[in-house]
Amino acid sequence: MTPQETVERALALSKADGCVVVANERSETNLRWANNTLTTNGAMRSRQLAVISVVNGAAGAAVGVVARSAVTPDNLEDIVRASEHAAREAGPADDAAPLVEPDESADEWEAPPAETSVAVFGRFAPDLGEAFRVAGSEQRLLFGFAEHVVTTAYVASSTGLRRRWAQPTGRFEINGKSPDFARSAWAGQYTTDFTDIDLGAADAELTRRLGWAERSVELPAGRYETLLPPTSVADLMIYLYISAGARDADEGRTVFSKPGGGTKIGERLSDFPVTLRSDPRAPGLECAPFTAATASFGGLVSVFDNGQPIEATDWIRSGELTNLIRTRSWAAKTGAPPRPIVDNLLLEGQPDGRSAEEMIAATDRGLLLTCLWYIREVDPQTLLLTGLTRDGVYLVEGGEVTAAVNNFRWNESPVDLLARLTEVGRSERCLCREWNDFFTRTAMPTLRVPDFNMSTVSQAF
Repeated sequence: MTPQETVERALALSKADGCVVVANERSETNLRWANNTLTTNGAMRSRQLAVISVVNGAAGAAVGVVARSAVTPDNLEDIVRASEHAAREAGPADDAAPLVEPDESADEWEAPPAETSVAVFGRFAPDLGEAFRVAGSEQRLLFGFAEHVVTTAYVASSTGLRRRWAQPTGRFEINGKSPDFARSAWAGQYTTDFTDIDLGAADAELTRRLGWAERSVELPAGRYETLLPPTSVADLMIYLYISAGARDADEGRTVFSKPGGGTKIGERLSDFPVTLRSDPRAPGLECAPFTAATASFGGLVSVFDNGQPIEATDWIRSGELTNLIRTRSWAAKTGAPPRPIVDNLLLEGQPDGRSAEEMIAATDRGLLLTCLWYIREVDPQTLLLTGLTRDGVYLVEGGEVTAAVNNFRWNESPVDLLARLTEVGRSERCLCREWNDFFTRTAMPTLRVPDFNMSTVSQAF
């Protein structure tokens, strides 16, 4: 059966008071390499069907979700019945809301699932071979992977809603190392189709960073003026974003909670006119313009909101907190507008901001922190995070990078960093390091922080 036929049959089988069915068809291809040699490549197809049953009761609506990856015509009814049983066994859902009604959206419902293949690497693979040749001649080692995934989501409900979205997601990560593994550098990039990947430029940047590390300097823990390039900024801003739920803030549990009650919406977080925003139609970072959820999660996503249209949203505008992520249920309870989570994130300053290179040239003495790693939350009330540096912390002196320095454990809050910025550079599309297994669509600037807290020296490599 086609995904559409499977969805329609599941809805026809449903005996619940309400039903949503989400079918995800995934097509994937990848390359992996190590020691300047391609090691594996592959192509995969998979599918998942989630049946979401809503059962009304005297105390409120209950929901049951059953998701399966092996769905056949013979077991489809079993899945639907299992979902209904789960709903009847559950208590009232605290995120319950009326299912989304259909609108005028035209999402090519009848179109087949989109697919990818190894052909997507048609230009990238020869460039990778050339990078291997150059690296070998220069006594460097390259490690990494590239993958391209196309997921087609079909969302339908008993209200008559029918929506489809095909999402291409590509990323590549590459590590350059010296033969003795004493020096290491990382680069990565997000793409939709690999036609915009400049592998030669990425390898040249790795070569430059490995060259910087030919000289090393040991520094103690402390606070340092630090330049955070877009990759590092993305890792910090993504954590801020997924911590910006309205429900948790309203209930006094997060950094966005206002002492005495309420949230900090309307308060200034930065003296710089920075804007943190999401837009499903952002060029090069396009993502689903509606909610497609197979589980409710942390007050950020609700299965009751499936099919809800998603519009562009400013989370922080000109330095002021303007919105928090809010499900339809919580919006109804608080009288505030719903603000669905969006699968991209952009931080922008002034359009004439300087490039990372120009900001390095304007630095008398400081650190260039290229990669964050192993990020964990310490205190949700301040959003204090801790993590390690990895694959390149560099000393900047007199406007030039002069050496690599040892790794550190750091402790910082991305909210507090916004309040302490001294410069915001030019935004560019980037790939975060820590979270790129689930969040890839970002555009960030380089940030200058006068006193980034390197709390202890780390022996991590």
